[in-house]
Amino acid sequence: MNPGLTEEEMREALFGITTPVQADIPPTQAPIPDTVIDAPAKPAQKKKVAKAFTPRLRVTLRVGNEFEGEMQEMIHEADTLSTLLAEQDAVKAARKKYRYVDVVSVKSI
Repeated sequence: MNPGLTEEEMREALFGITTPVQADIPPTQAPIPDTVIDAPAKPAQKKKVAKAFTPRLRVTLRVGNEFEGEMQEMIHEADTLSTLLAEQDAVKAARKKYRYVDVVSVKSI
């Protein structure tokens, strides 16, 4: 190595020639043109879709709080085609209030 190298020459040898970064200069922005933006045209009115048919099942239950006691009939309507899901929903809803629940029938409406 040559002992007479300056600090800048050593940096150039190690890192290559670099351009000095000036952090004091703020970035320049292009001027914003004075233009008027029109509001978008109103979209055409959408056609109203008629209510689609919702499949419903009516589940009839016998419910009560006493074992072999007085039973009442309860009707639950479920929005599904599956009789199993309708039955499970009805039993779940009835168990919140009654202890004993028997499914009598599941019919489509």
